[in-house]
Amino acid sequence: MTDQTRPPALPLGAAIAATVFIGVLTAVQARINGALGAAIGDGFVAASISFGSGLVLILAMTLLAPSGRRGLRLLIAGAGRGIPIWMLLGGLAGAVTVATQGLTVATIGVALFTVGLVAGQTAGGLLLDRVGYGPAGVVAVTVPRLVGGLLAIVGVVLCALGQRGEPVAWWMLALPLIAGAGIAWQQGTNGRLRQELGSPLSTTVVNFTGGSIALGVAAAVSVTVNGMPAGLPSEPWMYLGGAMGVVYIVISAALVKRTGVLLLGLGSVVGLLAASIVLDAIAPPPAGPSLLAATVAAGVAFVGVVIAVVPWRRRVR
Repeated sequence: MTDQTRPPALPLGAAIAATVFIGVLTAVQARINGALGAAIGDGFVAASISFGSGLVLILAMTLLAPSGRRGLRLLIAGAGRGIPIWMLLGGLAGAVTVATQGLTVATIGVALFTVGLVAGQTAGGLLLDRVGYGPAGVVAVTVPRLVGGLLAIVGVVLCALGQRGEPVAWWMLALPLIAGAGIAWQQGTNGRLRQELGSPLSTTVVNFTGGSIALGVAAAVSVTVNGMPAGLPSEPWMYLGGAMGVVYIVISAALVKRTGVLLLGLGSVVGLLAASIVLDAIAPPPAGPSLLAATVAAGVAFVGVVIAVVPWRRRVR
């Protein structure tokens, strides 16, 4: 394609606005999956429904795209030539995240869930970079990255201190942190698998397949122990969580070449934290932090992320 026929690049301002929209979609997905889990009365069944619908959509998109079909062929061939099993397990972290949404968000709210997720992802990323787990190899733990990770964790503490209503069970505070650390591990794992397959679509199919299987097993165990849910909600919007996950994955893949990883990450964190506060203000959860505490905690967590990821340079004298 010549310069004359190549479509013009998306203006940077519009691209950054789209990265913020990714974060907004992520926050809305958390609220939807939380509402579905509360309506069904079983967070694992709700997560299985959400993840399964996402799998159907991403599989259809992959089969329609030439690069996706090529990646699937490489995956099948790679199974015989030794793609390590651990590279295929990234979807487990996505399963944990969606299950955590269904189990906690309806009670603690989107803001506390989001701050915990950001803190876990930042701290987990620091550790995994230090041991060289990701495709970039060993990344030094510098003072700004360490300070940024600690500030993100401080945001969780502020949320916990600003809690209103009935005391929240400790596991509801711990699960978002664990889910965030899992996302960091998932990103490193997906980066390694993407190097093998050369297609983000086929990598996403692997993630959704593995996560759907794990959540299907968890849902079956939950139903065996607790019995079948009384019924499924009739509101169509409660089933859009999986579709939203696919949408922001596709948008991310399209934007990263224009914005770079840094702006993509920062923009999505801005949208995620801001939307989580707005959603809790519109429909306050029964527990979790007050609006003031959530806003302060989100601000501290965002500052931590900025300090951790911006490439600070020493001034040359």
